[in-house]
Amino acid sequence: MDWDHLRYFLELARTRKLSAAARRLDVQHTTVSRRIRALEQLVGAPLFTRSGGEYLVSEAGRRLLPQVEAMEVASLSVLGAGPARDGELSGVVRVGATEGFGTVVLAPVLARFAQAHPQLVIDLLPLPRNVNLSQREADIVVSLERPVRGNAVAARLCDYVLRLYASPAYLAQHPPIRSRDDLPQHSFISYIDDLLFSKELRYLAELCRPQRYALRSTSVLAQHQAVAQGAGIGVLPAFLADGDARLCAVLPEQAQFVRTFWISMPKENRSVARIQAIWSLLRSAAQTDSRLRPLV
Repeated sequence: MDWDHLRYFLELARTRKLSAAARRLDVQHTTVSRRIRALEQLVGAPLFTRSGGEYLVSEAGRRLLPQVEAMEVASLSVLGAGPARDGELSGVVRVGATEGFGTVVLAPVLARFAQAHPQLVIDLLPLPRNVNLSQREADIVVSLERPVRGNAVAARLCDYVLRLYASPAYLAQHPPIRSRDDLPQHSFISYIDDLLFSKELRYLAELCRPQRYALRSTSVLAQHQAVAQGAGIGVLPAFLADGDARLCAVLPEQAQFVRTFWISMPKENRSVARIQAIWSLLRSAAQTDSRLRPLV
């Protein structure tokens, strides 16, 4: 049986869409469809059912899936079994992370590492949502919540601090803020409640009940820019806001939040040299970046 057929089956089972599987495999969606049809002819049964535009694994597909996943694990083990020539790292590593952390903290670190290893390709996914490890959207994921136990290795990456920020212009044009009691009368920049991807982002519930939101966004980078433009007050990660001269911390001693980043990867990735190298790099970077340390 052609391993490529099985690889295409695995991606479609994880993504549930031809277009998404095609992007992951870097092929046309018609190629995915053709491979799946060829595999179904070989096994003599349909492997997917269609429902609302998605491809759901059939009963025959569910019987096949664990065997194909075992083949994938074996393949990754073979790829990572020996050292690269002359100690070089090569291949592709995909890292998923929250938007702000991925953009501000990880991108520079990974860019420097990529320069030092020209045979290595690093895909960075800094997204305002959870990157799904079980569906293999990434090889390594940095998340706000500890991954559910399963076929994954997980570790606490680091704590980080968030504070209230506003622009000097906003503070000059609005009533003074001396305590938390003064906050509700001000305009806020925040997330859209029904689109929050993690309960860890519900900061304002711990602080106050704003009477007005000037702007809400799923993107912390968009919130950062709105606060800097003077639209209102917002809760931002210190690693994102402290270096911005356009911002001032508001009630820094009374309004401070600490959250945790977690790092995880599938267990089979532990034997792949390039993935293990990136894992170690991220843990080291998080431990040494002074922007991530909460105030004492």
